[in-house]
Amino acid sequence: MATYRAMVLHRSGEPLRLERRPLPKPGQEEILIKVHCCGVCRTDLHLVDGELPSPKLPVVPGHEIVGEVVEMGEGVEGFRLGQLVGVPWLGWTCGRCRFCRMGRENLCDEAKFTGYTLDGGYAEYAVASARYCFPLPQDDELHLAPLLCAGLIGYRSYRMVDPSAERIGLYGFGAAAHIICQIAVQQGKAIYAFTRPGDDQGQRFALELGAVWAGDSHELPLEELDAAIIYAPVGTLVPQALRAVRKGGQVICAGIQMSDIPTFPYRILWGERSIASVANLTREDGKAFFEAIRRYPVKTEVNPYPLEQANEALEDLRKGRFKGAAVLVP
Repeated sequence: MATYRAMVLHRSGEPLRLERRPLPKPGQEEILIKVHCCGVCRTDLHLVDGELPSPKLPVVPGHEIVGEVVEMGEGVEGFRLGQLVGVPWLGWTCGRCRFCRMGRENLCDEAKFTGYTLDGGYAEYAVASARYCFPLPQDDELHLAPLLCAGLIGYRSYRMVDPSAERIGLYGFGAAAHIICQIAVQQGKAIYAFTRPGDDQGQRFALELGAVWAGDSHELPLEELDAAIIYAPVGTLVPQALRAVRKGGQVICAGIQMSDIPTFPYRILWGERSIASVANLTREDGKAFFEAIRRYPVKTEVNPYPLEQANEALEDLRKGRFKGAAVLVP
């Protein structure tokens, strides 16, 4: 029986285990993908730490998959053997509920998610629903991987900002922010980058990418912001961002998980400031994002790790030991 290697989570709070599994067969409208690389996302940390409810256990994490189609199930359309594809966080939706009918499939109550309720890409092979995969250009695959979540979710959060906004704060300058910063700068936006206190490397990185200002997350910029996007999973940043935005300004919470938001005085929300969250993504977000980066090219900063070093990659992400994104290479 053919087998493949995978890093598997059996219990929250425990390290991933390297295992051999039987090679799966793709079902109806599914494709079997030989994984060339898979990005490491902060959501994977939330999964491993037990902060996401009801995961499929055991589960193979990973939802920034870049790979090659090696087998197709019945009913697959729009793909061919040998094609390079990307697999994102959103792995399946029902297509019938009111959210799906409204074009808001990201809110589908029955949705399934890659690397969480479906096995993901911390492996040599993965099965995915073809309807939720994206064809990718024949490009540097390592640099494509972070686009499948950091890019997609980052862009959905960025699109929620009023287009008239000129000064935009990015809290947490990691995988998503370093992609969105590049797009926004090319569109003429002034980007203010906020990092964890003392992260001189992250602040220099932001300035290299065109940010007009970079500082610690507890600081206030010299000018009021029109909007702020919070990528760091830190609830205390919400009132801090509210203090940084002008009247009528927006605070967008982009993470799937965040620590509790502390109480704050109404006066920092007053003045028609608003707070919104971002939930998952839609396939339309993916199309819009890949169209955007054709017009506004981005370069991702990546740090490759062998598949068997997935636990080290997750810990380095937790400690902020690299700039940009980590990518596993089977």
